Parts: sequence; structure tokens; C-alpha cells
Amino acid sequence: MEKIRIITEDLGRIEYRKAWEYQEKLFAANLKSKSAGRPTEDRLLFCEHDHVYTLGKSGSENNLLVNNRQLQKLNVSFVKTNRGGDITYHGPGQIVGYPIFDLEHFGLGIKNYIELLEETIIRVIEPYGLKGERLSGATGVWLDTNIPGKARKICAIGVKASRHITMHGFAFNVNTDLHFFDFINPCGFTNKGVTSLAKELGAPQDFNRIRREVEQTMIRLFTGKL
Repeated sequence: MEKIRIITEDLGRIEYRKAWEYQEKLFAANLKSKSAGRPTEDRLLFCEHDHVYTLGKSGSENNLLVNNRQLQKLNVSFVKTNRGGDITYHGPGQIVGYPIFDLEHFGLGIKNYIELLEETIIRVIEPYGLKGERLSGATGVWLDTNIPGKARKICAIGVKASRHITMHGFAFNVNTDLHFFDFINPCGFTNKGVTSLAKELGAPQDFNRIRREVEQTMIRLFTGKL
């Protein structure tokens, strides 16, 4: 079996639409290569976004709880996107990962792919004393799913795939300002909370160190070395 090579790229702080356009370019190139029988590339993008609410293709605008004037006052953009899932928030202090992967390289279907994204974050937060969990009927990584009224999401996931090529990905709240989630029903839920690593641990965390931990854990998981 040919060795899997994942190319990582840190886009830094970037406006959501620019990152989306870059993803689309890489996604289209992989689809074109696949159609022509040429090798495809596995690339993992990391970034932080300026304040933005994004709505998935199956989401409801009713889950955005503010109007255009209020969005301007909050200095938050609103973008309808082509990923799965409902509405979420991206902003500074949040690790966003966009894998542009050919799942055939990893022998994965979309369900197993999403489970590996979740497993990455579950393993990253474990040394910090947090037990990440999955919640039936809801993607992402959650805490305290079995305690009534306490379930809260620390990482959201929303993806798109075509011919086993993926785009979009995950958003892991590290030092995220959770105040911005007050103006949406996150992922369409009205009865579940949102949290961050900083909130759970009681202090801001080393963002760059944790981003490296996410990268290393994810590469090891996807290449079968962990």
C-alpha cells in the first residue's frame, strides 16, 4: 500500500469567504484529477476566522436570532454555505480545520470519516481532564451528554463530500468568545449549550500548541499510526 501523505497548511486568520474559495479550488482540482485517473492530494488546512455565522445547506435561517442591523452592530458576517449541518459561529480563538481528503486513500466512508474527526478532538482534550463524547443524532464532540441540561458542544463538525473528496470540516472552541453563540441556536439546538477549552479549564489556553496537538493527533489517526 502506498504511503499516505497529508500536506498541512496554516492559513492563519482569514475571512471565511476567502478560505471557502481556497477550499473550492483544491476540491475542484482533486475532482478533476480523479475524473482523469490522476493522483489526488490530501491536504489539511487550519485557520481562524473573523466573526461569522455560517448556515449549512439543510439549516434554517430561523436559527439566526438577530437581524442585519444587529449583525452589523456585532461586526459579524452571515454566510450561507454548502456544508452539511445547521448554523454555527466561527471567530478568533477557535481552531478551524478543513481536510481536503480523498477518503478512498484511507478506506473510509463519510460516517467513519466524521467519527475520526470527532475522535481527533476527543483524544486532544483527554489529557486536559475532559471526557469528550458523541451524542446520538448530532455530530461533533460533546461534554456531559448523560447529565440532563448539562450537554454542551466543544467542537462542531459540518462537511461536504463528492466522489469521496471532502471539504469543510470542524471548529474546535479553544479560546472562543462564547458570547457570540447567544445570538443563534447553535447547530439548530435550543436546549443544549456550547463550551470552550478555556471555559472548561478556567483560563485561556496556548492556542498554537493545541493547534499542533490537533494536527499531530489527526495525522496519526488518519494514517493508522495511533
